[in-house]
Amino acid sequence: MTFYFDFENADAFATGAIGRPGERTFYLQVRAEGRTISVKCEKQQVAEMANHLRGMLNDMPEPAGGTTPDIAMLQGPVEQDFVLGTIGLGVDRAAMRMIVQLEEMIVLDLDDEEDLEDYLEEVEDDDELPASVVRVLLTPDQARAFCDVADMVVSSGRPPCRWCGAPLDPSGHACPKMN
Repeated sequence: MTFYFDFENADAFATGAIGRPGERTFYLQVRAEGRTISVKCEKQQVAEMANHLRGMLNDMPEPAGGTTPDIAMLQGPVEQDFVLGTIGLGVDRAAMRMIVQLEEMIVLDLDDEEDLEDYLEEVEDDDELPASVVRVLLTPDQARAFCDVADMVVSSGRPPCRWCGAPLDPSGHACPKMN
Protein backbone atom coordinates (compact mmCIF):
# COMPACT_ATOMS: atom_id res chain seq x y z
CA MET A 1 0.00 0.00 0.00
CA THR A 2 1.42 3.37 -0.96
CA PHE A 3 0.64 6.73 0.59
CA TYR A 4 1.60 10.39 0.40
CA PHE A 5 1.82 12.65 3.44
CA ASP A 6 2.66 16.34 3.31
CA PHE A 7 3.27 17.76 6.79
CA GLU A 8 3.73 21.52 6.91
CA ASN A 9 3.94 21.67 10.71
CA ALA A 10 5.65 18.62 12.14
CA ASP A 11 5.43 18.09 15.88
CA ALA A 12 8.66 16.09 15.75
CA PHE A 13 11.27 14.86 13.30
CA ALA A 14 13.43 12.24 14.99
CA THR A 15 16.04 9.63 14.33
CA GLY A 16 17.26 6.75 16.41
CA ALA A 17 18.51 3.19 16.36
CA ILE A 18 17.18 0.03 17.92
CA GLY A 19 19.49 -2.84 18.85
CA ARG A 20 23.09 -3.39 19.86
CA PRO A 21 25.97 -1.69 18.04
CA GLY A 22 26.74 -3.74 14.97
CA GLU A 23 23.16 -5.01 14.81
CA ARG A 24 21.25 -1.74 14.99
CA THR A 25 18.30 -0.80 12.83
CA PHE A 26 18.02 2.92 12.10
CA TYR A 27 14.77 4.85 11.74
CA LEU A 28 13.52 8.30 10.85
CA GLN A 29 10.24 9.27 12.46
CA VAL A 30 7.82 12.08 11.69
CA ARG A 31 5.05 12.96 14.13
CA ALA A 32 2.39 15.39 12.91
CA GLU A 33 -1.35 15.81 12.77
CA GLY A 34 -1.89 12.90 15.17
CA ARG A 35 0.10 10.49 12.99
CA THR A 36 3.44 8.80 13.43
CA ILE A 37 5.34 7.66 10.33
CA SER A 38 8.43 5.49 10.91
CA VAL A 39 10.85 4.90 8.05
CA LYS A 40 13.61 2.29 8.24
CA CYS A 41 16.90 3.62 6.89
CA GLU A 42 20.64 3.11 6.90
CA LYS A 43 23.11 4.67 9.33
CA GLN A 44 24.88 6.43 6.45
CA GLN A 45 21.59 7.96 5.26
CA VAL A 46 21.07 9.48 8.73
CA ALA A 47 24.66 10.78 8.81
CA GLU A 48 24.48 12.32 5.33
CA MET A 49 21.07 13.87 5.92
CA ALA A 50 22.40 15.56 9.06
CA ASN A 51 25.51 16.70 7.17
CA HIS A 52 23.49 18.25 4.33
CA LEU A 53 20.89 19.81 6.64
CA ARG A 54 23.69 21.40 8.65
CA GLY A 55 25.17 22.87 5.47
CA MET A 56 21.77 24.23 4.46
CA LEU A 57 21.30 25.71 7.94
CA ASN A 58 24.62 27.54 7.59
CA ASP A 59 23.19 29.33 4.54
CA MET A 60 20.04 30.42 6.42
CA PRO A 61 19.91 33.65 8.42
CA GLU A 62 20.22 33.18 12.17
CA PRO A 63 16.86 33.33 13.92
CA ALA A 64 16.23 36.40 16.07
CA GLY A 65 16.08 35.49 19.74
CA GLY A 66 17.99 32.22 19.65
CA THR A 67 15.78 29.47 21.00
CA THR A 68 16.81 26.09 22.25
CA PRO A 69 15.33 23.40 20.02
CA ASP A 70 13.28 20.59 21.51
CA ILE A 71 15.13 17.33 21.09
CA ALA A 72 12.92 14.74 19.40
CA MET A 73 13.58 11.06 20.06
CA LEU A 74 11.97 7.95 18.57
CA GLN A 75 8.65 7.10 20.15
CA GLY A 76 7.90 3.43 20.46
CA PRO A 77 6.82 0.96 19.67
CA VAL A 78 8.37 1.66 16.28
CA GLU A 79 6.38 0.12 13.43
CA GLN A 80 8.09 0.45 10.06
CA ASP A 81 5.91 2.07 7.39
CA PHE A 82 8.47 1.65 4.61
CA VAL A 83 12.19 1.38 3.80
CA LEU A 84 13.88 4.61 2.74
CA GLY A 85 15.11 4.98 -0.81
CA THR A 86 15.57 8.51 -2.12
CA ILE A 87 15.97 11.55 0.14
CA GLY A 88 15.19 15.02 -1.12
CA LEU A 89 16.28 18.15 0.75
CA GLY A 90 15.44 21.77 0.04
CA VAL A 91 14.80 25.18 1.56
CA ASP A 92 11.71 27.37 1.50
CA ARG A 93 13.37 30.69 2.31
CA ALA A 94 10.11 32.65 2.32
CA ALA A 95 8.69 30.39 5.04
CA MET A 96 12.10 29.84 6.72
CA ARG A 97 11.63 26.07 6.54
CA MET A 98 13.77 23.11 5.56
CA ILE A 99 12.04 20.64 3.21
CA VAL A 100 12.68 16.93 3.71
CA GLN A 101 11.16 14.41 1.33
CA LEU A 102 11.47 10.70 2.09
CA GLU A 103 10.63 8.25 -0.68
CA GLU A 104 10.12 4.53 -0.38
CA MET A 105 12.73 2.20 -1.86
CA ILE A 106 11.41 0.25 -4.83
CA VAL A 107 13.04 -3.14 -5.34
CA LEU A 108 12.50 -4.67 -8.76
CA ASP A 109 13.81 -7.83 -10.29
CA LEU A 110 14.68 -6.53 -13.75
CA ASP A 111 15.07 -10.11 -14.97
CA ASP A 112 11.43 -10.82 -14.05
CA GLU A 113 9.38 -9.38 -16.92
CA GLU A 114 6.11 -9.67 -14.97
CA ASP A 115 7.55 -7.69 -12.03
CA LEU A 116 8.79 -4.98 -14.38
CA GLU A 117 5.47 -4.83 -16.28
CA ASP A 118 3.52 -4.50 -13.02
CA TYR A 119 5.73 -1.63 -11.92
CA LEU A 120 5.46 0.18 -15.25
CA GLU A 121 1.65 -0.13 -15.14
CA GLU A 122 1.65 1.43 -11.65
CA VAL A 123 3.83 4.32 -12.82
CA GLU A 124 1.53 5.01 -15.79
CA ASP A 125 -1.56 5.02 -13.54
CA ASP A 126 -1.88 8.64 -12.37
CA ASP A 127 -4.23 7.67 -9.54
CA GLU A 128 -1.72 5.57 -7.63
CA LEU A 129 1.81 6.38 -6.51
CA PRO A 130 4.44 3.77 -7.29
CA ALA A 131 6.04 4.40 -3.88
CA SER A 132 5.14 5.97 -0.55
CA VAL A 133 6.31 9.55 0.02
CA VAL A 134 6.53 11.65 3.17
CA ARG A 135 7.24 15.37 2.78
CA VAL A 136 7.82 17.43 5.91
CA LEU A 137 8.70 21.08 6.50
CA LEU A 138 11.01 21.67 9.46
CA THR A 139 11.81 24.82 11.34
CA PRO A 140 15.52 25.61 11.56
CA ASP A 141 15.37 24.67 15.26
CA GLN A 142 13.88 21.26 14.43
CA ALA A 143 16.56 20.70 11.78
CA ARG A 144 19.34 21.66 14.24
CA ALA A 145 17.93 19.32 16.90
CA PHE A 146 17.73 16.51 14.33
CA CYS A 147 21.38 17.06 13.37
CA ASP A 148 22.49 16.96 17.03
CA VAL A 149 20.64 13.70 17.72
CA ALA A 150 21.79 12.18 14.42
CA ASP A 151 25.43 12.89 15.31
CA MET A 152 24.95 11.26 18.72
CA VAL A 153 23.15 8.18 17.35
CA VAL A 154 25.61 7.61 14.49
CA SER A 155 28.70 7.99 16.69
CA SER A 156 27.38 5.70 19.43
CA GLY A 157 28.02 2.60 17.33
CA ARG A 158 31.15 0.51 17.01
CA PRO A 159 34.41 2.46 16.87
CA PRO A 160 36.14 2.55 13.46
CA CYS A 161 39.41 0.79 12.72
CA ARG A 162 42.20 3.37 12.76
CA TRP A 163 43.70 1.99 9.54
CA CYS A 164 40.77 1.12 7.26
CA GLY A 165 37.82 2.91 8.89
CA ALA A 166 35.60 -0.20 8.96
CA PRO A 167 33.66 -0.80 12.19
CA LEU A 168 35.45 -2.93 14.77
CA ASP A 169 33.61 -6.05 15.92
CA PRO A 170 33.94 -7.21 19.53
CA SER A 171 34.92 -10.63 18.12
CA GLY A 172 37.81 -9.20 16.11
CA HIS A 173 38.55 -7.44 12.84
CA ALA A 174 40.38 -8.64 9.74
CA CYS A 175 41.75 -5.31 8.53
CA PRO A 176 42.47 -5.31 4.78
CA LYS A 177 45.19 -2.66 5.28
CA MET A 178 47.13 -4.99 7.59
CA ASN A 179 47.23 -7.85 5.10
